[in-house]
Amino acid sequence: MKPTDITDPTDLSWDDFDEMRDPRPDTNGFDAVVDRAISRRGFLGGALAFGSGAAVFGTSMLTPVAAKAHGHGFGFDPIGIATDHEIHVPEGYRSQVLVRWGDALWSEADGAYDGETGVSVDMSDKVFGENTDGMEHFEVDGRELIAVNSEYVNPKINLPAEAEGTPRSAAEVSLLKNLQGVTVMEIANTGAGYAVVKDSPYNRRITHETEMLIAGPLAGHKLLRTKADPFGTTVKGTMNNCGSGKTLWGTYLTCEENFNGYFGATGEMPAGEGYTRYGIGGEGRYAYEKFDPRYDISNEPNEPHRHGFITEIDPADPKSTPVKRTALGRFKHENAEMVQASDGRVVVYMGDDERGEYLYRYVSNGTWAEGQGGGDLLNDGTLYVARFNDDQTGEWVPLTPETTSMSIEDILCFSRMAASKVGATTMDRPEWVAANPLKAEAYCALTNNKNRGVKPNAGGDDTSVNAVNPRETNHYGQIVRWTPAGDNHAADDFTWDLYVMAGNPKVYGNEYAGSDNINEGNMFNSPDGMQFSSDGLLWIQTDGNYKNEGDFEGMGNNQMLVGHPETGEIVRFMTVPNRAEVTGLCWSKDKKVGFVGVQHPGGSWPDGAGHPRSSIVAFWREDGKQIG
Repeated sequence: MKPTDITDPTDLSWDDFDEMRDPRPDTNGFDAVVDRAISRRGFLGGALAFGSGAAVFGTSMLTPVAAKAHGHGFGFDPIGIATDHEIHVPEGYRSQVLVRWGDALWSEADGAYDGETGVSVDMSDKVFGENTDGMEHFEVDGRELIAVNSEYVNPKINLPAEAEGTPRSAAEVSLLKNLQGVTVMEIANTGAGYAVVKDSPYNRRITHETEMLIAGPLAGHKLLRTKADPFGTTVKGTMNNCGSGKTLWGTYLTCEENFNGYFGATGEMPAGEGYTRYGIGGEGRYAYEKFDPRYDISNEPNEPHRHGFITEIDPADPKSTPVKRTALGRFKHENAEMVQASDGRVVVYMGDDERGEYLYRYVSNGTWAEGQGGGDLLNDGTLYVARFNDDQTGEWVPLTPETTSMSIEDILCFSRMAASKVGATTMDRPEWVAANPLKAEAYCALTNNKNRGVKPNAGGDDTSVNAVNPRETNHYGQIVRWTPAGDNHAADDFTWDLYVMAGNPKVYGNEYAGSDNINEGNMFNSPDGMQFSSDGLLWIQTDGNYKNEGDFEGMGNNQMLVGHPETGEIVRFMTVPNRAEVTGLCWSKDKKVGFVGVQHPGGSWPDGAGHPRSSIVAFWREDGKQIG
């Protein structure tokens, strides 16, 4: 999820990189937007009727969001857009940088970061990684910890200038590997704000070289066996860690998203539909395959099958071995939202962040009770995929040998193909899923999809508009929410509506203006990260076009907004530096401080000189009241 206004392959978004390397055929042109009426429950009221490619808005409109939002339970006055290289929060709030890419986690790495040359290879696994993304807060023996992903690196600012963004040696590849993965770090309130506790026994870096276990039905299977691991039970590294999750038993779930871009072939590509569907082949984004045979598909054809999973990490035990949970399926995982079903079973909602892919759910066979560990709950269960119907009902379709005519091992290794077989609903890039802590409902950010109604997904599945993805060439995105039958997250049936359709009412008077709860004072594009605070408010983060012109005029930089689930009101809380994306959100143990990631900023933020540095920012109310 990177800016797309430059042409260097290492600076393309991951989807654009995939399509550049493996162009999709234009085979199912958009005919017309089929006639539909999406009956909007709750705050939207009325209906949106789509026909002949245009939208006609019903007469029942949401009252525009008031300029002052204190009366609506938000606790702050909404802010306007920004186009500069600063962080902006509402009046009465403050923010400060907690940690930056290259900051030392151990004293031996003090001064390791240089504004011109970055970090040396020997210190690269002892500093905070680059391009922070999903994160979660933990309390362990009275201490506060944050586990946070570093999704990817920018080789042009990590490698020597003469490398021109392409590694020239195994050592330079090691540098890039070490700056990605996961950081676990202790933080503490010093009285002058939060800071990282250097040399804490809990501090830990987990990189592309960290030893991990493979668990679940795929452990030991022939698809996961390699020369280095002939038994298919251990693997090195977790990569392209995007969103995150937190288990009921207090461990961290890190999600492997665009893992395919790390692999390349120096020789002949192995045959197999699985490589094509997952965008694996050609030249890797970082040229790993030229210096590490593990990433060379022509040498290790099964190595890509060992990535694209959700990895569980115990932040309370720095010596524990991370575990890849294969029962949760293999695809471009965005995040993992865990809830508990009425009968005690564990449910995990997951999106596959690629144009035209699917929304998934995992339901354990066993149950969990307070005080228990996870045991086999993430190894033994059923993977489902969502089907959304035009009448605002839906069902979770089990991916089993009976429904797919595939073995369970093939289903979990090639989950996308299994979902295609059962006719799941193609989605506009399903990103974060967030579950309301106050009622049984969940939300998914469908960030955008320029291919909607234009061409099929990577598997050739039809991506014509449908009720839940109702706009062709969708560059604004929407958020869908659903309520499980009987308020039970393990139920197979649900009802759904669109919480918001992002858009620009300043530019458009049709469906691209957005839903009734969008106006010129709160408009945004490309919802991505989402998190509920304990008071039941939905925090929405964007990763979209920040140019503030054309279709995006009046939207400014990427932002974090807060939405009210009942009224539908959405107000802007934070804007981040130009070019940056807002990523990840968690709160301190007393709920008085929030932590948010700033990924791929522009300019020289936050130092004012040298390279831009992705960072975690803390924010709080000046009056000391709770915000989370």
